[in-house]
Amino acid sequence: MKGQSFIRRLSFASNGIRLAFHRESSLRIHCLAGITVGVILLITKSSALWWAIAAITIGLVIMSELFNAALETLTDHLHPEQHPEIGAAKDIAAGAVLIAALAAILVAVIFILY
Repeated sequence: MKGQSFIRRLSFASNGIRLAFHRESSLRIHCLAGITVGVILLITKSSALWWAIAAITIGLVIMSELFNAALETLTDHLHPEQHPEIGAAKDIAAGAVLIAALAAILVAVIFILY
């Protein structure tokens, strides 16, 4: 797909996000959590620093979910049978999502305490 216009590449990316959103319940849950964080920041009239921290943290969680969904989709297509190494790759990707989510929870705890 080299040589495509920026608008065309943007439409591919938008389609990927839309597909993942419809296929992955955990992505929808994380998006809902991100929206909730935004509402809380609005209600508490938080500083720009907290908005920046939240944006980066939410972005990392959503990004890790998208990478996980992409890896699962690709591995299921290329190797539909169960295989220990495919399972390991999926588990590792899920671990990345867990780390991102735990980091987001830590940010929330720090926000609440301070």
